[in-house]
Amino acid sequence: MDTKIGSLDIVPASNGNLGCPPKASSAVACVQTSSVPFNSGDATLGRHLARRLVQIGVSDVFSVPGDFNLTLLDHLIAEPGLNLVGCCNELNAGYAADGYARSRGVGACVVTFTVGGLSVLNAIAGAYSENLPVICIVGGPNSNDYGTNRILHHTIGVPDFSQELRCFQTVTCFQAVVNNLEDAHELIDTAISTALKESKPVYISIGCNLSAIPHPTFSREPVPFFLSPKLSNRMGLEAAVEAAAEFLNKAVKPVMVGGPKLRVANACQAFVELADASGYALAVSPAGKGLVPEHHPHFIGTYWGAVSTAFCAEIVESADAYIFAGPIFNDYSSVGYSLLLKKEKALIVQPDRVVIGNGPTYGCITMKDFLQALAKRVKKNTTAYENYHRIYVPDGHPLKCAPKEPLRVNVLFEHIQKLLSHDTAVIAETGDSWFNCQKLKLPQGCGYEFQMQYGSIGWSVGATLGYAQAATDKRVIACIGDGSFQVTAQDVSTMLRCGQNSIIFLINNGGYTIEVEIHDGPYNVIKNWNYTAFVDAIHNGEGKCWTTKVFYEEDLIEAIETATGAKKDCLCFIEVMAHKDDTSKELLEWGSRVSAANSRPPNPQ
Repeated sequence: MDTKIGSLDIVPASNGNLGCPPKASSAVACVQTSSVPFNSGDATLGRHLARRLVQIGVSDVFSVPGDFNLTLLDHLIAEPGLNLVGCCNELNAGYAADGYARSRGVGACVVTFTVGGLSVLNAIAGAYSENLPVICIVGGPNSNDYGTNRILHHTIGVPDFSQELRCFQTVTCFQAVVNNLEDAHELIDTAISTALKESKPVYISIGCNLSAIPHPTFSREPVPFFLSPKLSNRMGLEAAVEAAAEFLNKAVKPVMVGGPKLRVANACQAFVELADASGYALAVSPAGKGLVPEHHPHFIGTYWGAVSTAFCAEIVESADAYIFAGPIFNDYSSVGYSLLLKKEKALIVQPDRVVIGNGPTYGCITMKDFLQALAKRVKKNTTAYENYHRIYVPDGHPLKCAPKEPLRVNVLFEHIQKLLSHDTAVIAETGDSWFNCQKLKLPQGCGYEFQMQYGSIGWSVGATLGYAQAATDKRVIACIGDGSFQVTAQDVSTMLRCGQNSIIFLINNGGYTIEVEIHDGPYNVIKNWNYTAFVDAIHNGEGKCWTTKVFYEEDLIEAIETATGAKKDCLCFIEVMAHKDDTSKELLEWGSRVSAANSRPPNPQ
C-alpha cells in the first residue's frame, strides 16, 4: 500500500492491496515543529499518543472502556483525525485491529488493565502469527501504585502488576510500560516504530493518571518517524542471485509459489516481476492467496498438497525446481506433513534470507531485492505452464438444484463467485470456508483474507468489522460457519453502529464441521440458533440491516439480488441452511490427513 511512514500527512489509501507494508518506509518529510501551548489540552500524553496514531495512518481505534483507560479514551476522542469504535468485548476489538491492519497496514486497540488485556491477548497472538503491526494500548494502574505492595482490582489479587506484561512479552515484539511522563515520549515512539519495522504487534501500558497531564515533550507536534529500511548485504545478494540463477536456469520445468510472508517482506510486486521475467508457472500457498494476482497469465492456482486446486499439485510436485517465496510450512499447510516436495529441488526465499536446495543459506538479504535482482538473471522458461495448459480441464459446475431441493454448499459458492469484483473483499472464517473460498477466482483488485497460521475460530467477525472500517471502498463478503459465529457474534452490533454494508453468509450446518472431519464426537454438535432472529434482535431498529434465511437455490438467488440491489447500503445477513455432512471434498481429504498426523503414536524411548 502507498503509505509513506515518516511524513505527518500520512493518509493510507484503502486500496485493496491486501495490507502489503509501506513502499517507502524511510521517507522523511518536512519536520513539523508548530508549538502547542504548554498546559493546553493538546499538550498531554493522551493527545500525543492520539496524534502519533493518526500520523502512521490509523484513523479508527477499536476499544472497550474500563476504569483504567477512561481518561485516555477522552483524549483519543478529542483528536480530530481519530475515530473511536467501541466494541462489545476485547477479543473482538483485537480481531478488528487485526482486520484493519490487513487493509490499512497498521491497526490499534485500547483496553483496560488485566481483565481487558488478558481478554485481548488471544487476538494479539493471532496478529503476531500473521505478522500484522497492531498497537495494543492498555490503560494501566495509577503510577503511584507501582512498588507499593498494594492489591488492585481487575488483577489476580497479588501485589504484582507485571502479570499482564509477562503474558504480552511472548506475543508482541516490544513492550512499553509508561508510568512516568519523563520517558513516555520515547517509550511510545519506540513501541510504534518497532511495530512498523518488525510488522508485529506491540504492547503499550499507560498509567491511568498520566493521560491528561501536560508535559513539555508533548508541547510540539511529533517529529516524523525515521524508519531505517532493511538493507541487503550487497556481496551476499550478488552471490545468492548468481547461485539461484544457476540453480534455476539448468532446470527443465521450474515453478514458483507465493507464500504469506510476501506481505511482511513488501515483495508482492517483486514476485510478480520475477513471474513476468521467468515465464514460470505461478501458484500460491493457501495462506498466500490474495497476495498474488490471480489474473496473471501464468497463474495455476493454490498449491496445498493433496487438496490443491485442480492440476496445480501435479505441476508443482513434478517440477525439477521450485521457488517458494515467503512460505510457512506447518502441519495444516502441509496437509499433515504430506507434501511431495524434495529439499534439494527447493529455493526457499524468506524475508531476510535465501536457502538454495541442500546448499548454503544466504543471510542479510531482503526478499524484495533478491526477487528483483533474480528477475534480471533468469532465462525464460514456460515449460511448466505449458504442461499445465495441456492437462488442464476447465472447472465443472455443480449439479443444478432441482426446485425446492435443499441448497448445497458448492452451489452457494458458485453464486458467491459471481458476486466478486474489484470493489469487494472476501473474509474466510476458519473451517470449511477455508477450502471453499480457496476455490474462488479473485478478480483483479479483489481483497482476500483468512487466518491460517493461528486458525482461531470466531476471528472473522471482528476481522470483518475492522477490514470494512479500513477499506471503505470495498464491500466485504464474509463466509462464516455457525460454530465460529457463536464465539464472537456480538460485534455485528458494532458493524451496525458504524454503518457498514458487508454481506455475511452464515453457513448453518449444526456444528464444528472442520473438527468433525478431523475427529468426530458429541462435542462437535452445537445448540442451534435462529441466527437471523438473533441479528434482528441486535439490530433492534437502529441502523441499516437486512436479514434472510435461505433453504433453496431460488431463495439464495433472490437474497443476493436483494443484497446487491435494494439493500446494497445495508448490512446484509444471509443465513444459509446446509446439511451437516455437506462439506468440500478438500476438507474430507485434509481432515483425514491432519487426523493421522495428530494421532501419531509416541516414538519408542
